[in-house]
Amino acid sequence: MALALITGASRGFGLALAKELAARGWELIIDAREEQALTRAAAGIGPTVEAIAGDVSRPAHRRQLADAVRRTGRLDLLVNNASTLGPNPLPGLADYDLARLEAVFRINALAPLALIQVLLPYLRPSGTVVNITSDAAVEPYEGWGGYGASKAALDRISSGLGAEQPGLRVYAFDPGDMRTAMQQEAFPGEDISDRPVPETVVPSLLRLLEEAPPSGRYRAVDLAAGSLRATA
Repeated sequence: MALALITGASRGFGLALAKELAARGWELIIDAREEQALTRAAAGIGPTVEAIAGDVSRPAHRRQLADAVRRTGRLDLLVNNASTLGPNPLPGLADYDLARLEAVFRINALAPLALIQVLLPYLRPSGTVVNITSDAAVEPYEGWGGYGASKAALDRISSGLGAEQPGLRVYAFDPGDMRTAMQQEAFPGEDISDRPVPETVVPSLLRLLEEAPPSGRYRAVDLAAGSLRATA
């Protein structure tokens, strides 16, 4: 049975992906910061999931996740999905409190790398790493500079790791806008019902995993259209 570790899996895209992988027979380790929400999510996924609540930006929690992987002896897939939008409402870069911006980078870019580092012995020689990125990493949007910069850093971490670890498949996966709690937080009071639900985006990531193209940055919209070409 294949094993996947998915961070930020109590809601949204992480939860949708976890449910689909479990339905396909995967064993799962999932995490999220809110313990009650994570417990509810795990109950809805099934018996092959281990839920470990905590903040992935904290070394002690990453050690907990690594210990869970160590007990199985291998890891086939790591999905770094946990992230933070940052201050709300979204501040412009000219007014961004640097301590809060540092926290955004710590969660969105440094924590994924730190988790990869502790899990590399279990991912080698042929595992897969998926870092969930955003179009804000490559397109400038007013108010999204801090979040986008952190995701741009994650993109560069992904591409660098892919070059350094040729035995692994390392993907930066851009799911596009989705109807999630984070998206609603970014647009408080607005109707976001025009965004696709996360469940409709999961098949694009599954195609990426099944086809296993070279490491790179891939967009859900391109994968849904049949393209397996990485973007810059």
